[in-house]
Amino acid sequence: MDKLINQFELGLFVWQVLIFVGLIFLLKKFAWKPILDAVNDREEGIKNALLSAENARKEMQNLQADNQRILQEARLERDNMLKDAREMKEKMVADAKNEAQVQGLKMIEQAKAAIEGEKNAAMAELKLQVSTLSLSIAEKLLKDELSNKEAQTKLVVQLLGDVKLN
Repeated sequence: MDKLINQFELGLFVWQVLIFVGLIFLLKKFAWKPILDAVNDREEGIKNALLSAENARKEMQNLQADNQRILQEARLERDNMLKDAREMKEKMVADAKNEAQVQGLKMIEQAKAAIEGEKNAAMAELKLQVSTLSLSIAEKLLKDELSNKEAQTKLVVQLLGDVKLN
């Protein structure tokens, strides 16, 4: 019986080895190649994904560098625009001050001329009134003086005495 068990075990062992070899052959023939292809495809996919990620990282760094450069340029342009605006404002303020001074001086000159004109007109009016008043007074005095015959002759004699003949 020991022999039978040993033979049975030996036969079982042989059958197990044959089944195992057949299974390996079947796996190699039908399953191993698709599994290895799937693993290789997966490995390729992972490599491609890593390369894409690396490329994306490099592109992101380039974009960040470009963004920093563009931001720096924008800041410089903003600073230049602000500087130009300040200069333009200062120029406009200075021009406005100068224009105001010119206009002020012009207005002062016009006011002086108007005052001088009014003064001259007032002086002329005053002279006219003084001369009219003087004539009126002289007329009244002469009427009084000349209404009397004796005063007239005395005045004529006095005037003739004042006149010197050459």
